[in-house]
Amino acid sequence: MYTAGVDVGAITAKAAILEEGKLLATVVILAGYDRAAAARQVLDQAMTQAQLTREQVSRLVGTGYGRVQVPGADRTVTEITCHARGAHYLCPNVRTVIDIGGQDSKGIAVGPAGRVLDFVMNDKCAAGTGRFLEVMARALEVDLVDFGALALAAPRRAKISSTCTVFAESEVVTHLGRGAPRPEIIAGIHESIAARIATMVARIPVREQVALTGGVARNAAVPRMLEEKLGCQVFVPEHAQLAGAIGAALVAQE
Repeated sequence: MYTAGVDVGAITAKAAILEEGKLLATVVILAGYDRAAAARQVLDQAMTQAQLTREQVSRLVGTGYGRVQVPGADRTVTEITCHARGAHYLCPNVRTVIDIGGQDSKGIAVGPAGRVLDFVMNDKCAAGTGRFLEVMARALEVDLVDFGALALAAPRRAKISSTCTVFAESEVVTHLGRGAPRPEIIAGIHESIAARIATMVARIPVREQVALTGGVARNAAVPRMLEEKLGCQVFVPEHAQLAGAIGAALVAQE
């Protein structure tokens, strides 16, 4: 049986196709304004990759912010559930999932079979999310792709104390005005986001093994600085950005 999961987030749309638990195809595209069109496009690309037709896919589950806009979905499921299931599939020993997406961040306590035991979520402020890093990269006129490498290469870290994106951007401008090197400011930005996430997930509390999912997992500096703040290893699984879509496909399989 073939099943599919489509995760329509704030910035990207992701799709995953499974055959009896085996991952056949994964695709990530920018979501854009029309979430329904993005969901359709990402699923079509995944089916092409898997060499399947829509009729061959037995069940389709939608998740993420735009889950209700996934055309033809048999069911919609929250991203909390799907990220827990997807992370457990990618890392069977996971007990804590930290998901950092474009618009929010989550900490999820995971039990056997990827069951959600508890969770915390930051969905009221851009700080501690991918959007925060985007805003900071734009303020520093640095490509977001290079952000993590520059942070890890810095010998020191500038102090970014504000937990508000707007005020943090003002701090960045002040550091620039004082002549602070860009890499040190970027390192300070990453330390700031790691500290905020660590404080949030400590409310679960954190149990090892810890896995990082979401688009921000592609930034190598974030898991390294999270390890400093949490005092334990943070594992970044393959397909970390697709954990939600994979989890949705697993739910569809059930």
